[in-house]
Amino acid sequence: MSSSTKLLRRCLVAALLAASAVHALADGLPEPVALLMQASNIPPEAAGIIVLRGDTTLVSHNPRQSMAPGSTMKLFTTLTALEQLGPVFRGRTELRSSADVVNGVLQGDLILRGGADADLNEDVLGHMLQALRNQGIRRIQGDIVVDRLLFTPARPDAGQPPFDEYPWAYYNVIPNAALINTNLLKVEMRSTGNKLSLVMMPELENVSIRSDMKLTDSACAAWENGWRTPDYTRKGDRIEVVLHGSFPKDCTRSTAINVLDSQDYLARLLLAEWNKLGGAIGGEVREASAPAATDAATATTDAAPAARAATPAPATTRLLAEHVSRTLPEIIRDTNKQSDNTLARTIFLSLGSLEADPLLGSKPLPPDTSGASTPMRAETAIRAWLQQHNIDGNGLVIDNGSGLSRSERATPAQLAGLLQAGLKSLWMPEFLASLPVAATDGTMRRRLKDSPAAQRARLKTGSLNGMIAIAGYVQDANNQTCIVVAILNDAHVANGAGRAVLDELVDWVARSRQE
Repeated sequence: MSSSTKLLRRCLVAALLAASAVHALADGLPEPVALLMQASNIPPEAAGIIVLRGDTTLVSHNPRQSMAPGSTMKLFTTLTALEQLGPVFRGRTELRSSADVVNGVLQGDLILRGGADADLNEDVLGHMLQALRNQGIRRIQGDIVVDRLLFTPARPDAGQPPFDEYPWAYYNVIPNAALINTNLLKVEMRSTGNKLSLVMMPELENVSIRSDMKLTDSACAAWENGWRTPDYTRKGDRIEVVLHGSFPKDCTRSTAINVLDSQDYLARLLLAEWNKLGGAIGGEVREASAPAATDAATATTDAAPAARAATPAPATTRLLAEHVSRTLPEIIRDTNKQSDNTLARTIFLSLGSLEADPLLGSKPLPPDTSGASTPMRAETAIRAWLQQHNIDGNGLVIDNGSGLSRSERATPAQLAGLLQAGLKSLWMPEFLASLPVAATDGTMRRRLKDSPAAQRARLKTGSLNGMIAIAGYVQDANNQTCIVVAILNDAHVANGAGRAVLDELVDWVARSRQE
């Protein structure tokens, strides 16, 4: 928020406080909030707001209006997951095989079975492959088969159009059951004079990087102004990532990009890590195919052709190495604090494919004979949870469970009901600990620093073009916990105007006193 906007807000609030009590309402809205909306040309019908203190409703404005919720949708995903999967739930990655080892050679295929492991990265992969070397395996005679079949479709990203003009950005990464490193390449760009040098991490087999960026005299701090969408070229087995646009002279910056197909990324990382350990492979790295009955539900791409045969079931293979993720509350904390879309989508898909296992942390759900996709099963789980808590599901539209969607909808009343259920949940401490704290951390770290709500409000944020929202808990002046939900759907929320309205509402709640 700009300094001029802050000054205007303070002046308006001061005038209102002089004229009326802080809890006065105008057209169902707190007067300071209504005034800021009017000043920004945000119409009343574009707002859905609920404020509850215990059983008392302080504000109720369009509570059952179905609206685009942005990332407040993550609350449906994360709280349902906590209650359905439990606090010890973990995703897992396994290396398995049905082949014997003879004189250091695995006489068949090695299977990498993905299990929605949110912590899978190159270090984890290196340790898992080292476990093979520790067992005396130096050569894999067959293929390395990547099994993503936990999710249906196995490649949720396949055929999906870009969400916006930044398909390379982290927030746009669509997960699968064997996503590694969130499919990101870390790129360090360093320009000295008229020369630009690039370093790409991690190292991938037969993948290089180059730039056709023009060096300019622009400010280093504004380097992103010249950035253009990167892509890659393929020549035989070699891939070359190409950076486009312009870059300032005498500047060093790092970024992370999502440009490679996820099978290309994992296959080439697998080969690079195995080669580092002195390992050899007789076959190729390929994707597993589903059994014939479900082949149509498993998407493939030109870069990731269908396998020749279905992967063996776990019961017919033995475990050679494994990795389990952090527990679900730790993953949810990262999800909600930073509003991480990829983690939210992973949790959402886990709801539709996994259940809690008291020994292992997770196990696949029984097959769905109706042929329902994993997102459909996840939606069913969320709606069942809402029904258990007497929350009306009408008006709720679920797409991917993260809020990064132009079709997802929710009502303020549904979010308020969810937040009420969160206070009564067995896992209330874990849920509350996942929410950003005003003026302290996460997506709220720079907001409400001069308000009594600072460090006294836990709020999930949400924003897309033409919408902004908050949902969470605010301590009022009597240290009573208030539930606050506010959604604005209007083009005039841009340039900080909508944020100012929501912050004013939170500030108003934090200053209010119980009569």
